[in-house]
Amino acid sequence: MSVLDVDVLIVGAGPVGLFGAYYAGARGLRTAIVDALSQVGGQVSAMYPEKEIYDIAGFPAVSGRRLIAGLVEQAAPYRPAYVLGEEAQRLEHVPGGLLVVKTGGGTEITARAVVVTGGIGTFTPRPLPAGEEFLGRGLEYFVPDGADYAGRDVVVVGGGDSAVDWALMLHPIASSVTLVHRRAAFRAHHGSVERLKAAPVEIITNAQVTAAHGGHRLERVELSTGATLPCQRLVAALGFTANLGPLREWGLDLHDNRHLVVDSAMRTNVPGIFAAGDIADYDGKVRLIAVGFGEVATAVNNAAVHIDPAAQLFPGHSTDHPAPV
Repeated sequence: MSVLDVDVLIVGAGPVGLFGAYYAGARGLRTAIVDALSQVGGQVSAMYPEKEIYDIAGFPAVSGRRLIAGLVEQAAPYRPAYVLGEEAQRLEHVPGGLLVVKTGGGTEITARAVVVTGGIGTFTPRPLPAGEEFLGRGLEYFVPDGADYAGRDVVVVGGGDSAVDWALMLHPIASSVTLVHRRAAFRAHHGSVERLKAAPVEIITNAQVTAAHGGHRLERVELSTGATLPCQRLVAALGFTANLGPLREWGLDLHDNRHLVVDSAMRTNVPGIFAAGDIADYDGKVRLIAVGFGEVATAVNNAAVHIDPAAQLFPGHSTDHPAPV
């Protein structure tokens, strides 16, 4: 069992959680970030890594991938501990106002405050009906880095933004890219679909992957049309399911059974637990990344005062406190 002792535990490694890690570090707080996904970035990395985002202050346009990379770099000087691929599950209160969170992977994290930035909750990829036995050996649900796809025959399954984005990203470096979608119509943005149709990507609609074959590694897939395709990398982009999961057992006040109710300091009803981003709810809430950045700064600064009541709520100006090199 792995054990961590930190000042602030951030639950959720999406953009809001990553910015929270920067702010906690800037306040001199030791920080850990836990996320059920195996990579940082939350919905942004999972669903639209190549899409341009237009409402991030200071960036006329920034891709999801660049935004997440920048947030990780921003927090890096403060060395947050990342606990990825592990769901935050049990919460225990121990003497001294400490909170202990135990993950599904066996990690135990003791914190003086917890900031929940879990977006829409635990985010789980929808499994591919065929080929699951090749997970990690050719089948993937994310494409964090295209380098592993260079020179490979790639099959992408799905018709949403992430499927189309990944096909567009991979075709310049892969040996071949085929997109397989069970319907004729796509859910992805119209402009992206038009770019896909103009790209050297084979598009097969009204079809599904029914079987996968290979030895230690994936080699080929079969389709419901009867076709067999060479395939060393199979990307399943079938969407995700999300729910609060074990957070429902933490004694937190909920709105609509899916959001955490907070006050103007981003405090939940449980002392020491704060929330920010899409998962937080209050009157007038607007669910945007831009709003979440401000919320998590508020949450972390109030968490700093919760940890040390003698601390100042206002953190000072960042220009006066440059990040360590």
